[in-house]
Amino acid sequence: MSSSPTTGTRSAPRAKPSRKPVVTYRCGECGWTAAKWVGRCGECQAWGSVEEVGSAATARTTRPAVISSPARPIAEIDIEAATAVGSGVAELDRVLGGGLVPGAVVLLAGEPGVGKSTLLLDVASQSAQQGRKILYISGEESAAQIRLRAERIGALRPRLFLAAETDLATVLGHIENTEPDLLIVDSVQTIASGEVEGSAGGVTQVREVTSSLIRAAKDRNMSTIVVGHVTKDGSIAGPRMLEHLVDVVCQFEGDRHSRLRMVRAIKNRYGPTDEVGCFDLTEQGIVGLPDPSGLFLSQSGEPVSGTCVSVTLEGRRPLVAEVQSLVADSAGGSPRRATSGLDSNRVAMVLAVLGKRLEIPLGSKDVYVATVGGSKVTEPAIDLAAAISLASAYLDRPTHHRLVAFGEIGLSGELRSVPGVSRRLSEAARIGFTHALVPSHALDQLVIPQGMKVREVNSVQQAIDTVLR
Repeated sequence: MSSSPTTGTRSAPRAKPSRKPVVTYRCGECGWTAAKWVGRCGECQAWGSVEEVGSAATARTTRPAVISSPARPIAEIDIEAATAVGSGVAELDRVLGGGLVPGAVVLLAGEPGVGKSTLLLDVASQSAQQGRKILYISGEESAAQIRLRAERIGALRPRLFLAAETDLATVLGHIENTEPDLLIVDSVQTIASGEVEGSAGGVTQVREVTSSLIRAAKDRNMSTIVVGHVTKDGSIAGPRMLEHLVDVVCQFEGDRHSRLRMVRAIKNRYGPTDEVGCFDLTEQGIVGLPDPSGLFLSQSGEPVSGTCVSVTLEGRRPLVAEVQSLVADSAGGSPRRATSGLDSNRVAMVLAVLGKRLEIPLGSKDVYVATVGGSKVTEPAIDLAAAISLASAYLDRPTHHRLVAFGEIGLSGELRSVPGVSRRLSEAARIGFTHALVPSHALDQLVIPQGMKVREVNSVQQAIDTVLR
């Protein structure tokens, strides 16, 4: 009987099938990644921007390297290197928290034509006048065009150096040759590196350019300001990582039909993130406004119905803002609601409270609410002024022309306290207001300015009865 040919033998081990490489896809607009291809980006909602970028990198173990400088106790760290130096523009220093920190990278974003280049050229001029060496890199304009603007606004300084470049290697060469104290790049979306693929302004290019500039700023202890473009919805263009890489992110805002410009800090590792700087953009340049409260008040000499003045806090700065309302009969079946400078959701809430708690029928009326001077107010303390202006417009009764009101309105009609009551009252008294409405218990342990009459109210019903009825 013949034995089986496999008896007493071991079969050869099977070869493991090679693992299929994992392919990833990335959005060319915002850098969002996905495991499979999709026609629309899940982050920025752009169509046709998701492309294949290759297989995902496998994780590798990194061996520890030799330490060049050992860790030290936190109390022994020198803080002189992180001390801010004034830029010469007081309103910008207010937003930055005292000035430009050596080695810090600031991202300034804003819409086209809002005045970013004019502001930075003024910063470069003021800093050069203080004896610092400035390097201004422009990827959008020629050096001659910048020179003409500098001559127009009086920014010609011998220590201000200009260069029009769009290549990252050349920009780094200018930094090596000039050794500036302050670097200004206008803008990061126009600079490209030959070491990576993609056109200027793409996700990969913006990430590479920003990383190289940050590395140069940290190595040379050089302050850097980088200009960034914005998208149609007002957000900063490029990958979201761009805002995480830099130290400070500032938003430059302004209406094309107004001379008022504002700089707000969205992120700041060296100071507050709720400060605002005000500027006046003219043909001769841009000028800081240390006292912009008068710009947000109407110039009407006689009392008019539908107006009320409030005091808002932008960081630690109190600003006087006037709210104007207009109530008209609706011509169509659906009443219209229009707001300018105020949060439309908060205005809708105030309208609902007035209709439910005070029985002021505004549901069938066209309602228009706006601020004066193009100011944008998002603080809840503006609620009381909005409610008084709406009730004044509906009843056609003007308020006292020297009255200010501030307080947050709840859904039950009660008034909630707001911070900084003393600063608000002091600013109102300085402008010339003599009467104020504030939430109850807001004046505890506070000194009322001389010559001002302050009335505490518990609800929006009591406030409107006090002012109008």
